[in-house]
Amino acid sequence: MGKLIIIAVSSCLVSNVVLSQFLGICSFVGVSTDVKTSAGMGGAVVFVITLASAVASLIYNYVLTPLGITYLKTIVFIVVIAALVQIVEMFMHKCMVGLYNALGVYLPLITTNCAVLGVALTNAQNNYNFVESVVNGFATALGYCIAIILLAGIREHMEGNDVPHSFKGMPIVLVTAALMSIAFFGFSGMM
Repeated sequence: MGKLIIIAVSSCLVSNVVLSQFLGICSFVGVSTDVKTSAGMGGAVVFVITLASAVASLIYNYVLTPLGITYLKTIVFIVVIAALVQIVEMFMHKCMVGLYNALGVYLPLITTNCAVLGVALTNAQNNYNFVESVVNGFATALGYCIAIILLAGIREHMEGNDVPHSFKGMPIVLVTAALMSIAFFGFSGMM
């Protein structure tokens, strides 16, 4: 149980996938203009990464490893992730039309979000069992969700602020993300 807690805290805060490993930056910066949309994107990423971690772990441990074809893991993981994102996209298109429209092109981009593939590959590299893989996947996705919602909240508050002309738009977003990264670096002393 202690190992699972260490994996969860480390994946969520210490090695935050966006702010420490710099994976998934495209959707992190692109969708974080509104807290509500960011929360929806975070929820979709939590679902996809957690489910992808579970399925990829089962496939890696019970198909690829016994057959001795672990070198195919990247291709297999990409196919699994693409299928899961299609399922999420169809569900949101049918049941959450407003959120589906708000996310726009960034929802299908979860397929190419390197954070999703990075978690699956990290699980395989660290030889995590099924439970450890799911915990790592969920905690990593939760860290992504926390980071994107925090950035969206900060961006909403910055809209009314007086920002120098040369920093307006993307430069101030990147500076804000860098400062958030420094703040999350403070969690490294926990582990």
